[in-house]
Amino acid sequence: MDARKVPPRKDGRVIIHFDYDCFYAAVFEAKNPSLKSLPFAVQQKQIIVTCNYEARRRGLHKLQLIRDAKRICPDVIIELGEDISRFRDASKELYNFIKAFSWNGKVERLGFDEVWMDVTDIIDHNIQVLNRHSVTQSFFQTSKDDPMAGFKFDASSLAGHPYPPRYAPTTHVVDFQNDLGLRLRLGSHLALYIRHQLEQQKGYTSTVGIATSKLLAKLVGNLNKPKGQTTLIPPLACEDGRLGNAQLFMDGHGIGQVPGIGYKLARLLRSHILQKPPEVDTEFLSGGKKETVTVADVRQHPDIDPAVLEKVIGGPGSPHGIGFRVWCLIHGIDDTEVSQAKVVPSQISIEDSYIRLDTMPELLRELTTLAKSLLARMRIDLLVDEDRAPATDDLENGAQHGNEKTVSKRWLAHPKTLRLTTRPRQPLQADGTRIRSFKRISHSAPLPTFVFALNENVETLADQLVTSALTTMFRKLHPEKSGWNLSLVNLGVTNMAETAGESRTASGRHIGHMFRRQDDVLKDFRVTATEEDDKATGEETGSEGEFVKHDSWQDDEIEAEDEEEHIGEDGLESCPDCSMRLPSFALVAHRRFHVP
Repeated sequence: MDARKVPPRKDGRVIIHFDYDCFYAAVFEAKNPSLKSLPFAVQQKQIIVTCNYEARRRGLHKLQLIRDAKRICPDVIIELGEDISRFRDASKELYNFIKAFSWNGKVERLGFDEVWMDVTDIIDHNIQVLNRHSVTQSFFQTSKDDPMAGFKFDASSLAGHPYPPRYAPTTHVVDFQNDLGLRLRLGSHLALYIRHQLEQQKGYTSTVGIATSKLLAKLVGNLNKPKGQTTLIPPLACEDGRLGNAQLFMDGHGIGQVPGIGYKLARLLRSHILQKPPEVDTEFLSGGKKETVTVADVRQHPDIDPAVLEKVIGGPGSPHGIGFRVWCLIHGIDDTEVSQAKVVPSQISIEDSYIRLDTMPELLRELTTLAKSLLARMRIDLLVDEDRAPATDDLENGAQHGNEKTVSKRWLAHPKTLRLTTRPRQPLQADGTRIRSFKRISHSAPLPTFVFALNENVETLADQLVTSALTTMFRKLHPEKSGWNLSLVNLGVTNMAETAGESRTASGRHIGHMFRRQDDVLKDFRVTATEEDDKATGEETGSEGEFVKHDSWQDDEIEAEDEEEHIGEDGLESCPDCSMRLPSFALVAHRRFHVP
């Protein structure tokens, strides 16, 4: 078997990747739309973390020092973005908005500003109902249950930009179900519709990529920024030895631009191809490289195959098969599934970076600040409101039973693990320079249960968490008596244990929800009194006709002599209206069906 052979492609899925344009700036612009026409930037520490396109047009860019930004563009408007809770909340709101369009729940978020959506099932359905006699006059159904919900579109055309740019879709479709070009065209129209709804209803613009995998959808969306969308069209691979569109597209990327190949792996690959450590452009804070190694350079290298890659980038701590995984990525092959939307996040973490953090008082202050943010975030992400009937004390204080409810909180999940992560700064070398390090070290411990106490405020719990757990954890991470200097501290909780609820992954069903659901299911079967029944029995009824009091099941008494006339030898009674024979205990309920 050829060691350089590529596994077969599994094309057929349709995946959309959304990337919100200038997300951090857009959060402020959504609150104040006038900022969209002005040069605007968001500041964290002493750098710009993002800026809008008007600011970029005037020469500003990410990771630029504030003093340089003000010198280049004196009228730039700068807002502090240290408090990331507003960005988390906006990201969650937009994620839920996009998730509402999904049928299968396969909607996966990456960071604050990226979302993948697997729409394969929606495309399958719409191909079945496509107007096959005139694809130019088609209707896209956005709901399984309502065939009238959707929009008109031309299935013979592509919405947005194609890759490669020259693309002329055929209007004569022979195999509707297996035509990949048709499937991706339908995906492009759905993506355009969601993009427009996102902008009209939420005020956020996005850049979108449509392809058959998460890898390709993410990368192809970068071609037409901002407010654009691009579809990677077939043929993705060719049988005659020519390169398909997927490989042509991948070959032009730098090896470090490929999702799944991080900074460390990319550096190892560059070193192997160049046969020397790659030079780093020190002018860029992000560690930009002067010498570019492309995907094509790695793929076409005569000595590179999956086994060689395993030796080059593998090692202690690397997952088994990393070489084959990277080999597939550089060939544009990624069979990773879009994850199911989660009710509960897999982890919650808060971090901050520092120019210098090397004293215990400063550390304790920063740990307390991070702990407060973490606990506040836990209460936002893991607590839900829950209606309940008023307690006895509430009723005695004047609450009317059935008319008022109190709102309580309950935890969706209990994180079991507390994790502390730091990034030590490397010591100065003899020449006064410092080697840049991205290495982090972590220590985990059980999360104290007192953090779930809702009757305590966050400040009190944060102080207690630092005193009882985090200080000891830090000492285990940094036992050095000579001291330490940190450039980053991260505090997180993980290992979520879901409580009872309605989600698929919940540990059992919530008893309150079960009773409320039972009421909804049985409401149509509840026995109610009619006006004739009220007159006949003289009993009071409630506002909806329900009996206020029930002394027995037999509200309509039957005279003894009438009963004797209808009782047979088998112990059954005959209904005087339809002659159906029933046990005596069921006759009264049966006769209600004859009441007009």
